[in-house]
Amino acid sequence: MNNESQQENENLGSSRETQQLDLYNLIGGSWPPAPRDLECPEYGSVSTTRRRTMQRPSNNERIKSLNLINHLAPDRRRNRPSTSSNSPNREVRRSKMVHEPKKVETGILIDVCSPEVPEELYDTPVLGSPRVAVPPITRSSPLHLQEDIGVGSLVEVATDVDQHYYGVVRWIGIIDDTATAGVELEQNVCGLGDGTRGGCRLFSCAPGRALFVPLPLCRRDARFRDTPPPDRVDLHDSDRSDQPDCPVVPGVVPPLSSLGELAGKSRGIQGHHNSCYLDATLFSMFTFTSVFDALLYRPPEPEDSPHYSEVQRVLREEIVNPLRKHGYVRADRVMKLRTLLERLSDVPGLTSEEKDPEEFLNGLVAQLLRAEPFLKLSSGQESYCYQLFVEKDEAVTLPTVQQLLEQSFTTSGVKLSEVPAAFIIQMPRFGKQYKLYQQVLPSPLLDVTDLIEGLPRQCTVCGTLARWECTECAAGGSLEAGALCSGCLRLAHASRPHHKPTPLTVCEEFANILESCPVPRVFMELFAVLCIETSHYVAFVKAGVGHEAPWCFFDSMADRKGERNGYNIPEIVSCEELGSWLSEEGGRAFHASAPTDKQLPTHAKRLLADAYMCFYRSPDVAMYR
Repeated sequence: MNNESQQENENLGSSRETQQLDLYNLIGGSWPPAPRDLECPEYGSVSTTRRRTMQRPSNNERIKSLNLINHLAPDRRRNRPSTSSNSPNREVRRSKMVHEPKKVETGILIDVCSPEVPEELYDTPVLGSPRVAVPPITRSSPLHLQEDIGVGSLVEVATDVDQHYYGVVRWIGIIDDTATAGVELEQNVCGLGDGTRGGCRLFSCAPGRALFVPLPLCRRDARFRDTPPPDRVDLHDSDRSDQPDCPVVPGVVPPLSSLGELAGKSRGIQGHHNSCYLDATLFSMFTFTSVFDALLYRPPEPEDSPHYSEVQRVLREEIVNPLRKHGYVRADRVMKLRTLLERLSDVPGLTSEEKDPEEFLNGLVAQLLRAEPFLKLSSGQESYCYQLFVEKDEAVTLPTVQQLLEQSFTTSGVKLSEVPAAFIIQMPRFGKQYKLYQQVLPSPLLDVTDLIEGLPRQCTVCGTLARWECTECAAGGSLEAGALCSGCLRLAHASRPHHKPTPLTVCEEFANILESCPVPRVFMELFAVLCIETSHYVAFVKAGVGHEAPWCFFDSMADRKGERNGYNIPEIVSCEELGSWLSEEGGRAFHASAPTDKQLPTHAKRLLADAYMCFYRSPDVAMYR
């Protein structure tokens, strides 16, 4: 009888080893997988140096395959502890994992060979829902080797070829008695699907991005561990009690049409930790205008990032809508957007370092929201903003944006392919100190008629339809001076044989009409000016549409309450006199009476001497974009 029992035990042990090897080959790695040591400890976690996990025996070498599924395994291998006769608990544990596949443990992985770390268990997740932790059987562990992962978690899947795949968990359920996660990857991978499994659609994504893996093979995205959670801003609960509430506002909220009661302290977007570049830009783009609202409502497309909807939701429901409805956005709401940008774009330091508005626009508008470029040039280039490159004219002391823009286009030899809905222009200054001109006057109306390729133009001499353009005639002046009709071209160039005019493209359908009627001109309206002084950005924004609309001044860090654990107080100030400053007569009168910056009033100095970026809009074009 003893011999038969011994033989039966040996057969059972052999069967166990065979089944374990089969399971190992099936998933391409150790089971359960061992979490890698974090290069940087997770926020709030306790580091540990003693961690022993399971590893495949060295006498079975893996043959690497081009198939991603074959390489799903932890990227760091541990030494598997040897099994001895005096460790019955270890043998029972291994047998449980191999022979009881229906009881898959999908919680955090623990060191099964070390008695120092108590076991924590999770309930088997319901199909399509995040996992819910159950109370641990033994005392709770202070160590957290792997975070709980649910639907919507940002995760990474490591392979044994030192390559990581990042994505979002879109589905969690049971496949072949194994807790499985359906992950939408950030990039396409050959051989992957679109969210279907066995003819049944579990979730939807672009083809080549759906990866189904055992849930323990997913880890929290390591790129997200270098910054604290977005709500962990240095705003203590005791300090928040006297701040305005900032609830999430879903739905559609139109922009404000007037300043109304918006002026005052604790109004606008609250600044925090070098966020002034972002606060001033967002306030300018969304408070009183809808020209950029397409960024808030464009439906996701297959080419978009898996995080597109979340970034768009945070921007719309936690920043823009509360700003328009309640007039105030708290800093922790903005920090959520900054954290997403920091993690998902290639612009580093967006949560803590000093940045410029164009870097923020590149990370948010160009990379994550994938908006259509605002500017399309005749050279085939596209851009979201236009940097002025001009040579300094020593005879000019107070240039206007109109003059600098025409000079820049003349020098570069390009035109705009179409009238833009929004035109963002960077002033000719480099860095925070060097300025080509000490003062620049923003033009309240920008005439872009001569900047658009194929747009009908007026002869600068007789006022009829222009057929020719001469860049030599326009040199040193406005682009309008280079537009000539055929008759005026012969007269003007009789004494200028070295000039080489080029013909203009005119739609012949309208040529007869335009020959006898005044040629219409296309203007764009100034609605915001970003200014910088000593690394701090502020904004002048037009509160409404039209020449008579008032202006306001916004500073996200105008005041502060408390010191280390305090918070900034944003402020909006009405600037009724700014309209007169922007007129060419008013600006030159200011410049004549106060030739140096220190002699100007505070707001006038910031507007004329510190202008960094001007925002123009074409309301007529914006309606069709």
